[in-house]
Amino acid sequence: MNKLNILNYESKHQPAFRALNEAWISKYFTMEVQDYLALDNPDTKILKPGGAILMVAYNGEIVGTCALIKMSETRYELAKMAISPNVQGKNLGYQLGLAIIAKAKEMKATSLYLESNTLLSPAISLYRKLGFKEMPRTESPYARCDIQMEMVIE
Repeated sequence: MNKLNILNYESKHQPAFRALNEAWISKYFTMEVQDYLALDNPDTKILKPGGAILMVAYNGEIVGTCALIKMSETRYELAKMAISPNVQGKNLGYQLGLAIIAKAKEMKATSLYLESNTLLSPAISLYRKLGFKEMPRTESPYARCDIQMEMVIE
């Protein structure tokens, strides 16, 4: 039987957090300065300012991750979401998405924001399924960003 566990990030997860994200970014795009800052220093760049990171363990192996980056007291960015290609198609991204939204509610968030790229159509479909809607684009620190989405948390 396949076993899925959603875990709170611990410092020991940093190599997996980086590897999972670097794999998909490098496959489609180029790693950027902001990527290195967050992936090399998640404790100081994401957690210390008030964010959170969840990890997905599937059959005992870390295969996914997603972060919440605090933008204001009630608004967070959903960022650095990655699922290993080895387990894609098993609904793990959706389960992780539900878990990160629940985590955001727990943190008193009233809205979530994300940046992505329309080349990543499975990701865009997942975000829509989770309740995100496209919004007018604003400036982004990422050259690869061509879509921004948000959701209101009830």
